[in-house]
Amino acid sequence: MKKTFKFVGLIVALSVILIPLGIGTSFAAEKEATIGYQLVFGPWLTSIVDGTFEKETGYKINWKKFDSGAKVINAMASGDVHIALCGSSPTAAGVSRGLDIEVIWIFEDIASAEALVVRDGSGIIAPQDLKGKKLGVPFVSTTHFHTLFALEQFGINPKEVKILNMTPPSIAAAWERGDIDAAFVWDPALGRIKKNGKVLITSGQLSNWGKATFDGCVAHKKWAAANPDFMVKFIKIVAAADESYRSNPQAWTPDSPMVKKMVSLIGGDPSEVPDILALYGWLPPEEQASDRWLGGGKDGGVARALYFTSEFLLKEKKIEKMLPDYSAVVNPKYLNMALGK
Repeated sequence: MKKTFKFVGLIVALSVILIPLGIGTSFAAEKEATIGYQLVFGPWLTSIVDGTFEKETGYKINWKKFDSGAKVINAMASGDVHIALCGSSPTAAGVSRGLDIEVIWIFEDIASAEALVVRDGSGIIAPQDLKGKKLGVPFVSTTHFHTLFALEQFGINPKEVKILNMTPPSIAAAWERGDIDAAFVWDPALGRIKKNGKVLITSGQLSNWGKATFDGCVAHKKWAAANPDFMVKFIKIVAAADESYRSNPQAWTPDSPMVKKMVSLIGGDPSEVPDILALYGWLPPEEQASDRWLGGGKDGGVARALYFTSEFLLKEKKIEKMLPDYSAVVNPKYLNMALGK
């Protein structure tokens, strides 16, 4: 009997030593989360600044700022981040490579925040006029994906257009020099080129044609499953911030507390923020849960978007294979719980 007590005592002693070292389960039951955000304006950033997530969940939250979706995916692959904002293109790449993450919310429908613009004086009036013209776009991005989709819808062979791989800053500079005739890009470069150009088509219009792009909330599957209450509260907080904007966008002026909070977190010019926010689609929870987005299984909007994006990445040789079913990485469970379903 004494031996049994000694053995149990040894286990307890070891657990006291090992738990602080992080040995055991990969996601300990500590109320702590690491969440990544990017340099993308959105109502939810105000809740980060306010400390709302910590107050309403009771969790200690480590916030990490990233300047690209690729870096988000790398951090999640290493286990350094539990939840993060990530664009549909890097998300598709991550899940196609086997990363154990899932999309649980749509931070924003990119909508008009990315657009194909043609320069004044370029001679481009209709889509067919793109033939033989120089078009700048960052390769393997959501705009590159939508550029090729747009050309397909217009019945134009990509080889008939001089598509150039350019960063957003280089696009803006080349535009001002008159070196390119068109570009598919996002802000702040988008705002600069629209000053002497016109929008031919937006990502929102192309999304309505069947291939959507978005900035999603991705979470580690195991961590999320171990922290369902946190996931539900997280979604409710983000949804409340979005509703605050949707219900009164006019209140989000450059001098408003909301805009000042966002700029304090990620920088930028407050005077430009209201116009940028207006370009995105801030989706209500009920709409997100529908088949157009997180619902619908294999035929749901997000699952189809990830499939089509992965198909594009495979052609560009950025991934080696595709998943047979992308609904496996789309999880509306926590959203439905937030909706009381």
